Amino acid sequence: MTIFKEKVGEEYLTVAETKAVLEELERERAADEDREMRYELARAIEHVNRFAVLDPEESREFVAELQELEKVDEPTAYKIANLRPRDRDELRSIYAQERFTLSGDELDAILEVVAKYA
Repeated sequence: MTIFKEKVGEEYLTVAETKAVLEELERERAADEDREMRYELARAIEHVNRFAVLDPEESREFVAELQELEKVDEPTAYKIANLRPRDRDELRSIYAQERFTLSGDELDAILEVVAKYA
């Protein structure tokens, strides 16, 4: 017997999409006067309110445009969309765990997409 719960599913979200989900959850909790908001939830809401600059539709477009590039897979596209790196060094840190490196042209292509949504 294990104490861990079964993983039902996994879905990547941008900060903007997370903000929309948490806003709905916050509304539900506010409607129920007897239910307190947990500390972790309050901190998560504070975080997304501070860092979400796009609306959910724009963030999905951003991720889709990133995924059209050759060396940008789904998890990396979401990382880039959430972190919005401003220069090559910040972008290289996202790819630090990968077994390949990007050329200057590939880095610039990604940064051009990021600049559209900055």
